[in-house]
Amino acid sequence: MYNVYEQVDRNKKRSTLIVIIFALFVTLVVYVLGRMFDYGPSFIGVALIVSGIFSFVGYWYSDKIVLGISGARPATKVENNLFVSVAENISIGAGIPLPKLFVIDDTAPNAFATGRDIDHAVVCITSGLLEKLNRTELEGVVAHEISHIRNYDMRLMSVVSVLVGMITLVADWMLRVRVRGRDREGGNVGAVFFILGIILVLLSPIIAQLIQLAISRRREFLADSGSALITRQPSGLISALRKISADQEPLEAANKATAHLYIVNPLKGNQNTVGWFANLFNTHPLVEDRIKALEGLK
Repeated sequence: MYNVYEQVDRNKKRSTLIVIIFALFVTLVVYVLGRMFDYGPSFIGVALIVSGIFSFVGYWYSDKIVLGISGARPATKVENNLFVSVAENISIGAGIPLPKLFVIDDTAPNAFATGRDIDHAVVCITSGLLEKLNRTELEGVVAHEISHIRNYDMRLMSVVSVLVGMITLVADWMLRVRVRGRDREGGNVGAVFFILGIILVLLSPIIAQLIQLAISRRREFLADSGSALITRQPSGLISALRKISADQEPLEAANKATAHLYIVNPLKGNQNTVGWFANLFNTHPLVEDRIKALEGLK
């Protein structure tokens, strides 16, 4: 059993380790493919620049893009006094400025955070969350989202997106040029290395996506621990997770592009899928595992 501080520290170390492994994997793949297909280092820079531009635009305008897609409206003290009051108190406890607050008019309970940094952060919840959770549960959810903001998770996932975009772009280029390297220097690449290169081209985007999902799941555990650290009441978030996951109504405003942002998978399609292989493709950890981790805090 771990105390809250130990759990937060463990989750941070695991996230850092996964990111380091991911960066090394991307570097290795790009280097090996470049050598196999007889490309110089210049194409690596081009791949990084192109994927970086797209990721930067998405990162810089992430709040506007997601809020626009979700059809969210600004929260007000008149209509959403409980939400505003809870967010103000949690922000003070977390030591960050009050994020912009938004509400999605949908009876499915859920919430997410977005924005490029602490000073441009957004916390958005659904009207169903306000209707179905009590104050303690709402505090747990809002503290979870504010932990994402305080941990700079949006920035981290933007960096990860650059790496995924880079490796996908490189793999696509390699599939297009295919046999270019075999015609140079008397076929020095060799049939065996060429086949290995093709296999790596086909598998590397999938592996990169799996690592990205692993990082996303690990940050959910970290935000859960952060919520308990802020509120000192993990029972509130535990109860909220049970209620949100038990509600089978899908969130109409969510889609596959935004599902990973929410505290619980809003699509309600396969969040209860079990099995080691199936869970590799989940955007969120199993709710049962998150609750178990929270119950293990002391």
